[in-house]
Amino acid sequence: MKEQYDTGGTPPRIIIDADACPRRVFEICRVLAREFGRCLVTVASVNHAIDSDWHITVDPDPEAADMHIVNLACAQDVVITADWGLASMVLAKGATCLSPSGKRYRDADMGAMLEVRAAQARHRRGGGRTRGPSPRSSEDDIRFERALRTVLAPGAGGNDGMRTR
Repeated sequence: MKEQYDTGGTPPRIIIDADACPRRVFEICRVLAREFGRCLVTVASVNHAIDSDWHITVDPDPEAADMHIVNLACAQDVVITADWGLASMVLAKGATCLSPSGKRYRDADMGAMLEVRAAQARHRRGGGRTRGPSPRSSEDDIRFERALRTVLAPGAGGNDGMRTR
């Protein structure tokens, strides 16, 4: 299926990890994809009903959507995800990656972020509890839209070949 979505000769894409994407983030991506001439691709398991022109449905396996996004992403793409592991993998492929709150993931930060994630997982396996994300606010939407506009604008710090290591 990857060949069907290959960007050879087509505009770069916005790829959304749609399994846990807030609805407002999806709407912002849809508007900005049109505005900037980007194809909007959503990827989610069969357990999610997503209304998108370019939706890819994957198996319900926990990592199926993530692995499909990793295989799909290339250097010109912008990937939207809250998953730090997925962010790390698409950054390694040269894609730009944003969180739904508008944070731009950077290679230089990923090691520490993944260590925190592993420590939290160990804590939970031992019976501990960790905090979930804060409730989404309108400020999150504003910050996300601003960040996405920044990376989509030509020459404005998006997929311009500059990598932060």
